[in-house]
Amino acid sequence: MTDASPIVRLRQLRLDRGGRAVLRDIDLDVARGSVVAVLGPSGSGKSTLLSALTGELEPTAGTVEVLGRPVPRVQRELLELRKSIGVLLQGNGLLTDLTVAENVGLPLRTHTDLPPAVLRRLVLMKLHAVGLQAAAEAMPRELSGGMARRVALARALALDPPLMIYDEPLTGLDPIASGVVMSLVRRLNDTLGLTSIVVTHHVHETLPIADHAIVIASGGIVFSGTPVALQASTDPLVRQFLDGQPDGPIPFDNRTFAGAPARQETA
Repeated sequence: MTDASPIVRLRQLRLDRGGRAVLRDIDLDVARGSVVAVLGPSGSGKSTLLSALTGELEPTAGTVEVLGRPVPRVQRELLELRKSIGVLLQGNGLLTDLTVAENVGLPLRTHTDLPPAVLRRLVLMKLHAVGLQAAAEAMPRELSGGMARRVALARALALDPPLMIYDEPLTGLDPIASGVVMSLVRRLNDTLGLTSIVVTHHVHETLPIADHAIVIASGGIVFSGTPVALQASTDPLVRQFLDGQPDGPIPFDNRTFAGAPARQETA
């Protein structure tokens, strides 16, 4: 895989759930080193797209390539690929009976044979990267929402994955904590040489740190371009989402999002 090749490549991708097409005709290249915002209303298929990138959901049609290779179907090969993908879950997924340091060290203990002293040093480095080294011995119940999100981020970074995926990273966070988390996403992406895909419906908090933005609605990609071009778009569907308009081409009933073909605006 060369530096010029995309770290994620999707071609004519179709994803079904329960016999219904959630997404179709998806073409997307994610450039190495970039932060890509995947935006769209709730229920539009953003998390479904992530399931395809991690191999949880097999495509109905089309191809998914991650890190220069098709996402494998063989379980052993898929597990190896997943070691190179860090995922920050919506609910953090911290184990409540483990300390912060033990939570962050879990991937290292599971997938490496590092001596305890080396493992401890790596854990403290990851916590330092998210500004929480002093909280190493705290329990998850002692953390604020923003702190817990940063601990989950440190754990996602434990194995030094080249690709980071953030699934609604701002859910349940106040504006200050949201700003801290998004600033971390950008800073860690640049300092660690990562590529980041941020799936969210928080437009105004995410666009300032993004290099590229796509909007998913009506079963497909309806916009792909720079954040500046997105904010300047006059497309009625895009404007309805960005401006939070209750009436427009996107119906309120999520079950109908995939009911009509999407048109894509590219900028």
